[in-house]
Amino acid sequence: MTQYILGRLLQAIPLLFLISLIAFGILHLAPGDPATLLYGIDITPDQVAQIRAAWGLDEPLPVQYAKWLGNLLRGDMGRSFVDGRPALLVIAERIPATLQLTLSGLLVALVLGLSVGIIAALKPHSAVGYASTFFSTFFYSLPNFWLALLLILLFSVWLKVLPSAGIESLRGETGLADRLAHLAMPAFVVSLREMGRLIRFTRASLLDVMSQDYIRTALGKGLRMRVVTLRHALRNALIPVVTLLGLSLPQLLSGAIVVETVFAWPGMGRLVVESAFQRNYTVLMGEIVMVSLLVIAGNLLADIAYAVIDPRIRYGN
Repeated sequence: MTQYILGRLLQAIPLLFLISLIAFGILHLAPGDPATLLYGIDITPDQVAQIRAAWGLDEPLPVQYAKWLGNLLRGDMGRSFVDGRPALLVIAERIPATLQLTLSGLLVALVLGLSVGIIAALKPHSAVGYASTFFSTFFYSLPNFWLALLLILLFSVWLKVLPSAGIESLRGETGLADRLAHLAMPAFVVSLREMGRLIRFTRASLLDVMSQDYIRTALGKGLRMRVVTLRHALRNALIPVVTLLGLSLPQLLSGAIVVETVFAWPGMGRLVVESAFQRNYTVLMGEIVMVSLLVIAGNLLADIAYAVIDPRIRYGN
């Protein structure tokens, strides 16, 4: 297992290099000059030239990339074009909010998705089974931005029971209850798509396992259905679900960009949008590297979880 993990980590190095190279090229090919966007159209050409020279934007793209990569290997992501602070610090300030949102959404999706999927698999031809199939497809198909706006209209404008934006109230109580109230709608929107996928995958995987011979043998020996499901069938049925969870991280992060923008949630997703409009290349590249690392780590954890769920799985050379 240790050799396998080291091999995966070594494979991630060229992958990260390729991702950063492509992202760097695409960002710099996009129209718009950071100096003009940040300082207005009234800025003179001489001032634009001075700013570009100070930021190193007047050099050829290969030279810019080589310098950025060299600084990155030394732990320096550069400085934000907006306020001159280190890009790593700007990003680090937004990470807790994004983790709070995505992990809460993943927890909700995991609990409800697995529970409904298991019940639907045990009763495939019941009303619960048919309803789970319908609603899982419906949840997966809902656009995040439309659902977010609908929830704001319902719970914030009409019912006035939940705040419409932000991570905490600007005035008054800012404790745990206030944080949870602000988190409720964004986390639900983030979780809904993954919940639909988990319901379908869990139901299909568990139905497949329940049709195996060893399950029929266990039931024939007189074991209760609950015992057979939880001790024998569910462990094997969870392997495809773990794969889905490992791949769900990029889905959650991409969905968080829309959700954080709609709910004014001060996380990495909203920072991506802000930096893109400002052409803040250093912060954007820093976020791309961090998100890539999170995705690689998520896939690696999923592979490790296979061996934990099913000890028969072993990783060789």
